[in-house]
Amino acid sequence: MNKKILIGIIIVFILVIAGGYYFLAQKFPPKQEKRFSGINVIFFPGGAIGDSFATIVYNGAKAAQEDLGANVEYKWSDWDPNKMIEQFKEAIDEKPDAICMMGHPGAEVLGPLINEAERKGIIVTLQNVDLPTVRAQYSAQGMGYAGQNVYASGLALAQGAARKYGLKSGDQALVFGLLSEVGRGDRTKGCVDGFKQAGVTVNYKEITDDVNKSPDSDVAKNFFADALKEFPETKIILIDHGSLTAASPNILKELGKKPGEILVAGFDLSASTVKGIQDGYIGLVSDQQPFLQGYLPILQVVMAKKYNFAGLDIDTGVGLIDSTNVEAVSKLAAEGIR
Repeated sequence: MNKKILIGIIIVFILVIAGGYYFLAQKFPPKQEKRFSGINVIFFPGGAIGDSFATIVYNGAKAAQEDLGANVEYKWSDWDPNKMIEQFKEAIDEKPDAICMMGHPGAEVLGPLINEAERKGIIVTLQNVDLPTVRAQYSAQGMGYAGQNVYASGLALAQGAARKYGLKSGDQALVFGLLSEVGRGDRTKGCVDGFKQAGVTVNYKEITDDVNKSPDSDVAKNFFADALKEFPETKIILIDHGSLTAASPNILKELGKKPGEILVAGFDLSASTVKGIQDGYIGLVSDQQPFLQGYLPILQVVMAKKYNFAGLDIDTGVGLIDSTNVEAVSKLAAEGIR
């Protein structure tokens, strides 16, 4: 074969291979490592798998995990402070880079464990329930907070309900809450204080452990029935529990109540809560945007780990949702974002 022809064939062959590699590189670019890949985080969504509120928190955390590239392990706690404590101890033993923790167990119990984690080089940040005195010690190490000012949000919801329904002296409100939980109970206290400031008579029932863990169960239905039997003059029920708020329309239907027969105010948006508002069973909801309580803590700890950023204190919102503005967020609620 002519030498020139052979060289030409070789050149064409090389160009074809190079072109093929270029095409494949454009069609299938190499996977880029995300900025925070390799950082290990343990995250507490709070409730149980499938819980209406905890699921939205989880959705936010999963979005952060996918966007930022961190490795995230999730610990589901059934809203049980004792379980959270045991899981937090387990989390410390796993030696992650960071833990995103809910403050439900309170500073007295959780504080020493956070001290231990920080001594071992584990960044801790908080979501949903704040521990301000503990956080002040470690804000320079990246401990922040993403969530409501719990007392202020309780106060705002009760005051908003009193205004919306023209509640007055002599009207009776029934508050379902968690006053017994240090820190977390401040939101219930805000609810009670808000009604009292409006001159409303407040009757109170502590949400039991069984109802707290299973708000859509027969236990919860019996809890409602017993409370309404005890306080038959109830004009409005304020529920300081997101998942129990979401379950309340079905519970009231099963108890034979018609929409609006008993006014209901509560916390946190979800698809079920939106439907409850649309159907007239729920009148007013405080939206603390739990998606942000999932996303922002993971953003906080990976930024602190990689860049030594200090803790951020972020109020995720105290907006009130009712029938006048619920349609604007209904699609996002169905998607598990609001």
